[in-house]
Amino acid sequence: MAQDIEKIEKVMCAAPVIPVLIVEDPRKAVPMAEALVRGGLPAIEITLRTAHALEAINAVNEHVEGAIVGAGTVLDGKQYDAAVSAGARFIVSPGATANLLDAADQHSVPLLPGAATASEVMFLLERGYERLKFFPAEQAGGASYLKSLSSPLAAAKFCPTGGVSLDKAPDYLKLPNVLCVGGSWIADAKAIADDDWSGIETRAKAAAALKI
Repeated sequence: MAQDIEKIEKVMCAAPVIPVLIVEDPRKAVPMAEALVRGGLPAIEITLRTAHALEAINAVNEHVEGAIVGAGTVLDGKQYDAAVSAGARFIVSPGATANLLDAADQHSVPLLPGAATASEVMFLLERGYERLKFFPAEQAGGASYLKSLSSPLAAAKFCPTGGVSLDKAPDYLKLPNVLCVGGSWIADAKAIADDDWSGIETRAKAAAALKI
């Protein structure tokens, strides 16, 4: 089954930046997400890197109006199923395997799979995936590398994630094959732990104001 481009583009085009979040305490998920939505960033990726990530996804899905919550760092079908059951409205993976794509075929919740090389992009295009995560963006070659893929692999459009900051985001967003970027700088672990909701909202507003 091919990727549902319309569904995943609604996520990718909701704002210039998708915050990538590590949430240790699910009780903080709602005020964190509310701050992000107030700041203009409705698409929120909560990574499955903590024991309570699924609880955090469920809390945001249930209680934060305007939020489009997704699950990140999804590596296999079991995690895909669990994330969907928790209320994730999109799924993000750092890479792609045949088994993961097979799992995505069983769900209406769209997948944004990761790719870092031309061969990986070609594999995903063959499977019907044209909207991809470029990861790890800075370590894999940055904006100049991603720009070099735009002509030979014109069908692929990306969300670069990994080492992207407020200063570096514009270099990606001006590329013809970039729809948005992902980043953790808006709500890092310390800001969440410190209940810095006003700071998160301020950084979200700055990210939302970036030009695409």
